[in-house]
Amino acid sequence: MTRVWIIPVHDSTRVRDVRVATEEASARARLDAQRTAIAALVATELATNLLKHAGGGRLLIDLVDRGADARGPSVQLVALDHGPGIRDVSAAMRDGYTTSEASLGAGLGSCLRISSAFDLYSTPRGTVAVARIDQIAGQEETRSTFSAGGINISLAQADLSGDSWSCARSGSRSTLMLADGLGHGAKAAHASSAAVDELHRVAHLPSAEILRHLHLALRPTRGAAVAVAQLDSGTGELAFAGVGNIGARLHTAGSWQHLVSHPGIVGAHYPATVPVRRLPWRPGNLLVLHSDGLPSRWVPPADDDLLAHDPAAIAATILRDASSAASPVRDDTCVAVLTSDRQAARP
Repeated sequence: MTRVWIIPVHDSTRVRDVRVATEEASARARLDAQRTAIAALVATELATNLLKHAGGGRLLIDLVDRGADARGPSVQLVALDHGPGIRDVSAAMRDGYTTSEASLGAGLGSCLRISSAFDLYSTPRGTVAVARIDQIAGQEETRSTFSAGGINISLAQADLSGDSWSCARSGSRSTLMLADGLGHGAKAAHASSAAVDELHRVAHLPSAEILRHLHLALRPTRGAAVAVAQLDSGTGELAFAGVGNIGARLHTAGSWQHLVSHPGIVGAHYPATVPVRRLPWRPGNLLVLHSDGLPSRWVPPADDDLLAHDPAAIAATILRDASSAASPVRDDTCVAVLTSDRQAARP
């Protein structure tokens, strides 16, 4: 089930909490002692930077499935803030750079060097930093014609999120799925996790068939809203199908368009037919899937620079900018992003 750690970082006592949570996540991911130490160091640097340079923020930790070729999940660390931003990101990523007399200036440079993947996006609205630590150094160097990433947070900082996302490959087909288990807590997490497990068993099938198999697999659960987006690199086509309240927007040719899911509940009230939307997939396209924890009127990012970043950084920025302390999320919230090619995970 989807275990998440959400740690507000507004004073120095929370830096230790971040490190402890990262060590727990590393144990669940079965990282060895060396990789666990690396994850804890990166998490500590990110949390410290939130305090020193942004006036505080949040550190989100979860486990990310890296696909069939990986030996196990990665630990993903995401730092979010609404601080003043970093004026010169390239300079800040160099060892020895600092804007604080209390800093050695090696933090972000170290994070870049020792993480399996690291990305940072910063504007005057704030900064998003994403780091992943795999079981094996260099595991993320595998190249692909697409890239997927996401972020998942639970309601009220609960241990379990009822939302899940995953991406599975089979031949020329790459399938991104997002599932929102009904309700909250363990039963909702069980439903969405069952969808992830089934996806990896049936990823060779077309999108509509995948949904039918998911419906059968989720019958013993309380059910979920599910959307499936399947990219076929052989035909250059994207096939989208969804049941329930999962949002989807496609960025193509400089504009955004909605992809609509069909009413129903996978595992409970499945419609007789599910429409499949088929669209050409072109270089530069980008797809966003999200659960209904994200406000329905969220504004897609207008900065083309953001769209060239790691998909997890894009997802985290969308989630951060759709909510605030005055308007927090009101549900488990998951955002997943599919890009047309593998964006550089290192700036």
